[in-house]
Amino acid sequence: MVAFVVPPLAIEIADGDIAAQTTDAVVNAANNAFWMGSGVAGALKARGGRSIEEEAMAQGPVEPGECVITSGGRLPARYVIHAAVMGQDLETSAAIISRATRNSLALAETRQIASIAFPAFGTGVGGFGLRACARVMIEAIRAHDRTATSLRLVRLVLFGLPAYRAFVDVAGELLGAPLDGPPDCPVSG
Repeated sequence: MVAFVVPPLAIEIADGDIAAQTTDAVVNAANNAFWMGSGVAGALKARGGRSIEEEAMAQGPVEPGECVITSGGRLPARYVIHAAVMGQDLETSAAIISRATRNSLALAETRQIASIAFPAFGTGVGGFGLRACARVMIEAIRAHDRTATSLRLVRLVLFGLPAYRAFVDVAGELLGAPLDGPPDCPVSG
């Protein structure tokens, strides 16, 4: 894990399993009807239970870029924020990813959430590039930190060495040197 500070936020980049995060909330990279198939959604549903999907689907569909919140079911996290990063066509864009990131952060504020974990939006079935995703998401997080916030920690949880390296590299470009020197080796590498 590697950490950056953009007061008042700590931004961590970690390699691992989003469903295992102990943050107050985790974010699901969802479709706009909120059915939970594979990837991040499948991992959250498998560990947290079908009730998460049922709660989310009862609030949809929404426009891509919008978000809803549910309980965390059996997950360590108390909440799941479902960010619609694509429609039923399973296509996404930088504008949708940016809006979904900003709306996830805003929704976390309404619940006074202090810590949140995000996956890489739209890089699975959405086919969005890792570096482009990292740039869009980190810029949205950096813009959010300029406002009064309950959030203190935003963790970007990636799976695999290519995603981890892409996010660490882009974070270094946008945020400067990490707090604790060069990043360590990721878990799923």
